Amino acid sequence: MKHKSFLIFIAVLLLALAVGVSAQDEPIELRITWYDDGNEGAVLRDLLDRFEADNDDIEVVIDTVAYTSILETLPLQIQAGEGPDMARITNIPGLRGYYLDLSPYIDVDYWETSFPPIVLDAMRAEGDDTGIYGFPNQFTVTGPYINATLFEQAGIEVPGPGNDWNAWTTVAQEVAAATDTPYAIAIDRTGHRLAGPAMSMGASYFDAEGNITIDSEGFREMSEILKGWHDDGITPAEVWLGSGGSYAAAADFFINGQLVLYMSGSWQVGRFSADIGDAFDWAVIENPTGIGGTTAMPGGSALLAVGSTEHPEEVARVMEYLVSEPVYREFTARTLFIPGHIGLGEVAYDTESELARNALNGFGAQVANIQEQAYALNFHPQNFVVFNETRDRLTQWMLGELTLDEAITRSQQAIDEAIAAAGQ
Repeated sequence: MKHKSFLIFIAVLLLALAVGVSAQDEPIELRITWYDDGNEGAVLRDLLDRFEADNDDIEVVIDTVAYTSILETLPLQIQAGEGPDMARITNIPGLRGYYLDLSPYIDVDYWETSFPPIVLDAMRAEGDDTGIYGFPNQFTVTGPYINATLFEQAGIEVPGPGNDWNAWTTVAQEVAAATDTPYAIAIDRTGHRLAGPAMSMGASYFDAEGNITIDSEGFREMSEILKGWHDDGITPAEVWLGSGGSYAAAADFFINGQLVLYMSGSWQVGRFSADIGDAFDWAVIENPTGIGGTTAMPGGSALLAVGSTEHPEEVARVMEYLVSEPVYREFTARTLFIPGHIGLGEVAYDTESELARNALNGFGAQVANIQEQAYALNFHPQNFVVFNETRDRLTQWMLGELTLDEAITRSQQAIDEAIAAAGQ
């Protein structure tokens, strides 16, 4: 009996060792929550495949979701401690305090010299001036696109710089009428996209003490212009009025040749290059100039490490790989993004499309014109409260549910309450 018991013990021990070895052989799985504007998810997957080939102890899964999920669902998951290991995020300050500090695992000097301080600071909680939590995987610039072929067919010359939004509305209407195009002009349904045009019409989003303020003549005038597009039926109503209270883009209308002028941003270049093909010529124009001058809104997305991850060292290894100069350069060149890495210099974009190259150069040229208040607003901790409140209240006004005065008052009240609640 003792001999039999000993054999059973040995068998159990061997089985346990086998299971242990097998468990050790299993790679650690990391998950990235991601959204796509164009081909960047496919490029990331290709780069991570190479990483996994050299790091067989790590497997990275990309969970691609709709952008609205990044805005609405992902924050709730992260705040509940149920988020992924990494995530592509645009509301960078909105989740400060929930990110993983990578500093113990990375070359901090390289990160600090490779990325703009204002972006790294936006990831840090109050009182933190040293933590490294992620990196900007793209820099974006807002601005208008035109269907250049429609201008040519209409026999109307594309206006030069110096025209305001009223002038561009008029010329876009003329082109649409001459070419039987359904819509003259459109802008994405987001307060971020509206802020640059409002600033150009004279809006100031900050008072003399640096407090956020909505009510200004410039903001009112740009709001009236937006409403006029809807009242006149020259913009697709479903973008702002039929989107169910969420972010919505007008890109499909532009891609399908149904729109003369589209106010969006540099992240659309890759998609337009792929989806429009040679159907028509398109171009980026300089942001219109009004009494407030001209400005784009800066923006972009960052890949952030999430604080609830169970594998901080492995997350840091993936992040270090992705920020390395050759990998970051290839990602930028293949995705047709404006780089967030300030050490890259000129990027040889991987495209045969002259339209895409011209567009990227056009957006890049407008970086120098970005106003200080545009940077301050974009990286304010309550920026998305500003963007969402102005978007939703203006929609209610255009639907006849509020007056413009009420829309501005309610936006300001919600912003003030959010800032007070955050103790900012």
